[in-house]
Amino acid sequence: MGINCEVKKSIRGAFGDELAELGKTNPKLVVLDADLSGSTKTSTFAKAFPDRFFDVGIAEQNLMTTALGLSLTGKIPFAATFAVFATGRAYDQIRNSICYQKGNVKVIGAHGGITVGEDGASHQSLEDVALMRGLPNMTVICPGDYEQTRQAVRFAASYNGPVYIRLSRVDVPCVYDENYKFDVNTAVLLKEGKDVTIIVTGDILSEVVKAGEMLAENGIDAEIINMPVIKPFDALSVINSAEKTKLVVTVENHSVIGGLGSAVCEVLSESMPTKVVRIGVNDKFGQSGTPKELLKYYGLDAEEITKRIVELVK
Repeated sequence: MGINCEVKKSIRGAFGDELAELGKTNPKLVVLDADLSGSTKTSTFAKAFPDRFFDVGIAEQNLMTTALGLSLTGKIPFAATFAVFATGRAYDQIRNSICYQKGNVKVIGAHGGITVGEDGASHQSLEDVALMRGLPNMTVICPGDYEQTRQAVRFAASYNGPVYIRLSRVDVPCVYDENYKFDVNTAVLLKEGKDVTIIVTGDILSEVVKAGEMLAENGIDAEIINMPVIKPFDALSVINSAEKTKLVVTVENHSVIGGLGSAVCEVLSESMPTKVVRIGVNDKFGQSGTPKELLKYYGLDAEEITKRIVELVK
């Protein structure tokens, strides 16, 4: 595996592509959307299998309860809409209808984080991971590139129980190739290092990989861990790395409250007390701008991540 900045592919496109591929061999797979199939890329499945696609309209609560009903008949439903609507507007249905009953429903939150861009704060979900990881029985996945997303979708289809997958709007560099193997229980050690541990989730994976290269130019040997699964959480990888470097930095396109940074702090406070610095959105709403502008403004591009860590280490 290795980052290829010349090749950028769509995370939401990977979701749509893999759904359509799985639909060829799994007749139980059904897909639901809330009038956003073009944006969520469920349109790819809808064109291939129109009799297994259901557009419920702009009615996210109905989206989730309909998906649960289909799961009770033996179907494997993927229910997709924007993350801010899936986890916010339909939270009660996900909690009491899906998770409480361990319903076999896959909730897809598209357009997560500030990389939604110009749509602004109302559509930039920065708290969805916090909401979903707090729910019993829910598995939470934040893939970082095309291949990781494709394999995460395949896992979700095979897993019996609620799953939340957070998708990004932007195309991102390909970090993984076909040799990558998704493991719901184990994080990915992308690079070994001794000076600082950087743990990253989601669509800014490539920014952290680039930051690792820039840190090396500054004489800092960073260990990089990609954590695509926030729940169940691979505590052992975090503990082992923290024991070695004694400094941990988390990076996420999400609020610093309740997401990856919080999960890491919870683990280390109990098992290996370590200094942790959380890089993310600091208890603020997003705003309108290009994804590139917003990543820089909120300190989430490679250059800003590098600056922050250089200050910490030196």
